[in-house]
Amino acid sequence: MEYKKEVLWNSNFIIACIANFLTACAFNLLMPTIPLYLSHELGIEHSQIGVILSSYALALLIVRPFSGFLVDSYPRKAVYLIGICLFMATFVGYYFAVTVALFVALRFIHGLFWGLTSVSANTVAIDIIPSSRRAEGIGYFGVNMNIAMATAPFLAIYIYEGRGFMYLISIAIALGLLAIIVVSFIKVPSRPIVPPAEKTTLSLDRFLLIKATPILLNQFFITFGWGTLAAYAVLYGQEINITNPAFFFLFLAGGIIVSRVTSGRIVDRGHIHKVIIFAVAIVALGFFGFSYFHHTAAYYVSAFAIGVGYGTLLPALQTIYVNMAPASKRGTANSTYLTGFDIGVGMGMLAGASIAENYSFATMYSFTAVLCFIGLIMYIFISRRVFDKHRLR
Repeated sequence: MEYKKEVLWNSNFIIACIANFLTACAFNLLMPTIPLYLSHELGIEHSQIGVILSSYALALLIVRPFSGFLVDSYPRKAVYLIGICLFMATFVGYYFAVTVALFVALRFIHGLFWGLTSVSANTVAIDIIPSSRRAEGIGYFGVNMNIAMATAPFLAIYIYEGRGFMYLISIAIALGLLAIIVVSFIKVPSRPIVPPAEKTTLSLDRFLLIKATPILLNQFFITFGWGTLAAYAVLYGQEINITNPAFFFLFLAGGIIVSRVTSGRIVDRGHIHKVIIFAVAIVALGFFGFSYFHHTAAYYVSAFAIGVGYGTLLPALQTIYVNMAPASKRGTANSTYLTGFDIGVGMGMLAGASIAENYSFATMYSFTAVLCFIGLIMYIFISRRVFDKHRLR
């Protein structure tokens, strides 16, 4: 009897991908432009910029576990809509933020609502994706986020230079409103209702996938680099006299797109460990090239290599968490994965700024490459065994 492959690209999944892309674009328009605005127009030092940028990551760390609990305990689409509405409304505050204290507070609040939105978006998507194509589906869904994280900053820099920061905020608000409309059309499959007694019984495993904690710690070493890229790649390009440093994000996006063509299918065929080991090695080598070779070609080649590595790595890591959790705890699994990502990104922004100010951006990226190699060793000897021991599917 011929095996019939389950359909992945149905209208529901396409709508979810569009909504995720619009939301991520709105948020990532600010990632490279806030440092430029704070540094060039407000004259704020790198160390203070690091505090401002990392405040949103701190908020994410606080809200992620509770977001997973809410998504697992209440209707997921409703939680998603509430999160995205609050997330979009926060953009208005940037019109009035002119001091370090106001930016710290605003980024923290924005981080809270971004955390709720991203956890609920990922969990809704996994509910929609056929189980036999989960890694592939997560990969394609995640590529919307990754491409937004790469292309939105590229466009943001040109908009910022041509029209200014406030005009950029208006575009972000427009994208957020459009995302809300798109989300309203998503049809989320019904799922078993959590018994009231279980809802009221609170324990740590309702907020964090405890058995995946070693993998979460491992993830910090690997995702530290994404925080340094998102915040400082353009400033680094200016420091080493790259003519158009904003093109870094296009090459990064190109690497991400290329990686998604085959990596998800390879994971679904049972080669998840090989995929992750390959991806982390590519990321580490990309950061070494980024830090040591200071000319235009190396700058862009390194961006492409890092894009291939992260584009391959992140959906595979998310699949590991999801495959270690029952369906009733998919929100918890996603929040744990995103918490690990947030820890790495937040520390990359905060510690990266301090290293760059005291030494240089090149030193910061060399340090990032070393952390990636440590993360690779940890995965081979620790995380791989943890997953094989606790996997449910």
